[in-house]
Amino acid sequence: MAKVIEGLYYAESHEYVRVDGEFGYIGITDYAQSQLGNVVYVDMPEVDDEVTAGEEFGAVESVKAASDLFSPVSGTVVEVNEALEDQPELINQDAFENWIIKVKLSDPSELDDLMNAQEYEGICN
Repeated sequence: MAKVIEGLYYAESHEYVRVDGEFGYIGITDYAQSQLGNVVYVDMPEVDDEVTAGEEFGAVESVKAASDLFSPVSGTVVEVNEALEDQPELINQDAFENWIIKVKLSDPSELDDLMNAQEYEGICN
């Protein structure tokens, strides 16, 4: 079974948010990377781009599929995980350590619309 971490927020589209103060680290879940297979490319937004909850912000491509990324929260991109440009397979090694973008949250109340670990596990089975 895929790893699910307590204390994170999860979207039905298989992205997670790890909140640290006013910032959120967004990536794909372990379940998502296991479904995709070997990740070969990550399309990320630019720093200072705005992301909107429920809207596309990039894509992850694997040897067998491409999957759009949907932001679980709204905010401004303050950092992208540049390591993924050269080593997209880091997502397969540990999806939760290798976040894709860091955003400054514009509306923390949006987190209330996301799932907790138990709720997310329920849709992965």
